[in-house]
Amino acid sequence: MIKFFLMVNKQGQTRLSRYYEHVEIKKRTMLEAEVIKNCLSRSKDQCSFIEYKDFKLVYRQYAALFVVVGIDHTENEMAVYELIHNFVEVLDKYFSRVSELDIMFNLDRVHIILDEMVLNGCIVETNRNRILAPLLVLDKVAES
Repeated sequence: MIKFFLMVNKQGQTRLSRYYEHVEIKKRTMLEAEVIKNCLSRSKDQCSFIEYKDFKLVYRQYAALFVVVGIDHTENEMAVYELIHNFVEVLDKYFSRVSELDIMFNLDRVHIILDEMVLNGCIVETNRNRILAPLLVLDKVAES
C-alpha cells in the first residue's frame, strides 16, 4: 500500500504531497524533511529504493523534480517505480512538457490526476486516456 506521494524540487521544497494514512502536521513536516534529505543526498548511480524506518521509499528524478513515494513492505517497488513514470508521462501529456511551474500553478489539476491513479493508497488506474478524461471534461466546461 502507498503511504504517501511527494514531489519536491532540488532545493528540498515540497511541491505536492498526498498522504494515504493519517499523519499529524508536525510529523509530516519532519517526515518530509528526512525523506527529502535521504533522497537528495544520493547519487544517480545509487538504487532508487531506500529502506526507511518501517517503510520503503521509491523515488525518481525528473530534471529538477524528485517524485518520492513511501510504501509498506508488501508493495512491489518496481510497480511503484513504473507508477511514478506513468504519472509524469500523464502530466507531460496534459501540460505539454510539464515543468515545476505547471505543478505550482495548477496544483488542483495535478491532484485530480493523482487521485485518478491512486485511491486510498492503491493503484487503480494506469491508462492515460482514462486518467485525463475527467480533466478534459472540466476544461470543456470551463471554456463554455
